[in-house]
Amino acid sequence: MTIVRHWSARREGWTPQSEDARDDGDIDYARVIHSASFRRLQGKTQILNLGDSDFYRTRLTHSLEVAQIAGGIARQLEKSFPDHSATPLLPDRGTIHSIGCTHDFGHPPFGHGGEIALNYCMRGAGGFEGNGQTLRILARLENFSAGAGANLSRRTMLGVLKYPVAFSRIANPALAPALLAGPSTIKIIDGRASKPPKCYLDSEQDVVDWILEPLSHADREAFQTFAPQEGKHGKPRHKALDCSIMDAADDIAYGVHDLEDAIALDLVTRERFAAALQDKCPSFLDALKAKYPGESENDVFAQMVDGLFGGAASRKRFIGRLVHHFLTAVEFVERPEFAEPFLRWGVAVASPQREFLDVLQGFVVDEVITSPAVQHLEFKGQGMVVAVFEAMQADPARLLPREEFAKYEAAGGDLRVICDFVAAMTDTHLLKTYERLFSPRMGSVFDRL
Repeated sequence: MTIVRHWSARREGWTPQSEDARDDGDIDYARVIHSASFRRLQGKTQILNLGDSDFYRTRLTHSLEVAQIAGGIARQLEKSFPDHSATPLLPDRGTIHSIGCTHDFGHPPFGHGGEIALNYCMRGAGGFEGNGQTLRILARLENFSAGAGANLSRRTMLGVLKYPVAFSRIANPALAPALLAGPSTIKIIDGRASKPPKCYLDSEQDVVDWILEPLSHADREAFQTFAPQEGKHGKPRHKALDCSIMDAADDIAYGVHDLEDAIALDLVTRERFAAALQDKCPSFLDALKAKYPGESENDVFAQMVDGLFGGAASRKRFIGRLVHHFLTAVEFVERPEFAEPFLRWGVAVASPQREFLDVLQGFVVDEVITSPAVQHLEFKGQGMVVAVFEAMQADPARLLPREEFAKYEAAGGDLRVICDFVAAMTDTHLLKTYERLFSPRMGSVFDRL
């Protein structure tokens, strides 16, 4: 099957040099890897800022792992389903690696706490959402073209469009960002009301229109539908094929590799893990029995727990087996309501592996991400993000860097420019900026941010 050429188009005209042997995916991947946004991921931690360590994952290492797993899924599907009608549609390595490496570009400092903080700061000004910011970065803010950002191919941009519904359409008006009403001496963001919907930003409507231009009216309307949720924002219903591959890879990396970090850094106990996983992973235990019959004659579950909580070598061996278990369970899913093949076909982790992966993800959330130790740091980071943003907003001519202020003026005082600047900061850049603005200690113009 030949991929229609309009998916290779770029928003801004560009012609490769005659001797350039690269295809569209190679070109996109080169631009992603050489971008400033990719480098910034090394300064944004995956779960929390743990201090000096050469082990824990940052957004950069997580994104590389997602890209690698996504590439593995594509190749595994080719092998598992060689005669499937969707197999010829699978992305080349450069394209799927581009999508995997960019999927976290828009996440601000201090993780989802920072995302909620920026959505609060942008209340009434279009809001903020990390995935929507990823699209904005690639379409406008990177510097590989005059006016189209990284100027990636339409297919790659379709893969980046994780939530194809506009902020203004999907946001529940009853959940307007606000402060908690209870405290009297400090201001605290209401996290539930200020959490953004999963969406793209309305400021990028023209970009989304361009991405979806090849679709029929019926496909475009169906692709941008969402499910209302009582007491929550709406939930987008669809992702394109390449995006669904990246999303499955992200879930696997999140469920398995964040668990690896949590175990290695003693953030979870063996007993809590065993209690949470007991009777929840029969597919994996059956796979271990079948593939490694000589390793354990009796209790395979205890063998798995021993391996994960043993030394570094045994833990890595079982982490690899977990990734393989989920990766090889990915299968094609058909959505017959679509005519466009990239929308008609998607992928998903099949059951019962999907249920097991959900348990792993839930365990990391319950035991690490929502623990008071992590939430204390997220709360502090959230407050610093708001303080830096509002200081810049209050006196942009005085406090914004000159290059950023020039953009702010050129945009007619649009708060989105300040939001872009703060969202792009690494954790350390935000922390140092906060200290420079608010710490009683006298700073110096020679302090590097």
